[in-house]
Amino acid sequence: MPDEDSFIFNHIAVEGVLRSGKSRLTEILAQRIGGRAVFDRTDNPYLKEFYEEKEGSAFLAQLVFLVNRYHQQSSLLQRSLFHERIICDYLFEKDKIFAYQTLADEELLVYEKIFGIFAEKIARPDLTIYLQISLPTLLQRIDEEGSALEKSIAEKYLEDIVEAFDYFFFNYQATPLLVVKADELDFIQEEVIDDLIDKIRQMKKSTLFYVPLSRSGKDWKKS
Repeated sequence: MPDEDSFIFNHIAVEGVLRSGKSRLTEILAQRIGGRAVFDRTDNPYLKEFYEEKEGSAFLAQLVFLVNRYHQQSSLLQRSLFHERIICDYLFEKDKIFAYQTLADEELLVYEKIFGIFAEKIARPDLTIYLQISLPTLLQRIDEEGSALEKSIAEKYLEDIVEAFDYFFFNYQATPLLVVKADELDFIQEEVIDDLIDKIRQMKKSTLFYVPLSRSGKDWKKS
């Protein structure tokens, strides 16, 4: 098991689209390197109406998510003062990805003002991990294990979200970034997790692209 004291990252954010495995990886990292796992709140009274495309629901749903994440991140900032390692399954800035996909121009003006006020008071993580999956993988996972609500999401919307996440992290420079090609990331294999944690330990002030061991058991692939 990696030495907890060898890690310089006390605030790690794990990101990815739905069904990318970010919550599972957050849980594993908290267990393996030590720390408190923090999960995004998924309860939102307007989410069902949003997927049903009811007028005005997108803006209300987005504001609920934004406020919930702000309050949670604010409390984490207080904990970080005591040097508790935090591993969070979302990045606060990712809220804008969904906002720009769903909100009308006039709604975005209001959203941007609120987001700007909140963002100034939120601490950036020391490291961001992006679990990148393809649209076919996302569709397959939703078909096999998705909720009824997830299965009701239009394929075009999912395609747009995958592209928006890739674009966001392609241009992301706010923190060191580890991009993990996660279509075949196997959380059960110990050697896969060991190697991933080793990559986290090696991270510097830049971006690293990493393809983990596939389910087929072939050699490690790195880039």
